[in-house]
Amino acid sequence: MSSYQKRSKDELAKRVAQDIRDGSVVNLGIGQPTLVANHIPAGIEVVLHSENGILGMGPAPAEGAADYDLINAGKQPITLLPGGSYFHHADSFAMMRGGHLDICVLGAFQVSVCGDLANWSTGEPGAIPAVGGAMDLAIGAKQTWVMMDLLTKKGESKIVRECTYPLTGLACVKRIFTDLATFACGPEGLRLIDKVEGLSHGELEKLVGLPIAA
Repeated sequence: MSSYQKRSKDELAKRVAQDIRDGSVVNLGIGQPTLVANHIPAGIEVVLHSENGILGMGPAPAEGAADYDLINAGKQPITLLPGGSYFHHADSFAMMRGGHLDICVLGAFQVSVCGDLANWSTGEPGAIPAVGGAMDLAIGAKQTWVMMDLLTKKGESKIVRECTYPLTGLACVKRIFTDLATFACGPEGLRLIDKVEGLSHGELEKLVGLPIAA
């Protein structure tokens, strides 16, 4: 068995941020995806959107500088970059549904090899018991990416042949970023983009339980 180190939450967020192109309008979902805002590479402009009606978010505020009248959809305090704005959430959803977002980054309970997304549940402890804006984001964004741990606490793969959780969207996920590897997914199945050092392709396939094209 080879030796490998999982990506930390911040390392995973940094990995997601590396793939965001200059000039993109991006929505970061509740939970882990919000960390991506702290790792946008220097020298590029990325406009961050939140479904509660914010455009132009910056990184998390410094300790002691939080303004709880300025929060994202997950009720976390945020900063606003020069030129940023806030507005009614109906306008924010119109942006989502109108195809004006280049990328959304969401968490997930399961993603199928063909890109079906399941990211809400009424039975999971601590889960938000409603789909919220994720359905609009998953279908409305030009690209939907998922950021999650590869395995559940029970050691089961969150990448599956077919989702068993309630579906958020069908065939909408294009890329899956995990603590062990990054994948492309779609009609042809899973394709490996990269993996952590020391983890063999065979070991990764065994963890996922599905074939992965190199």
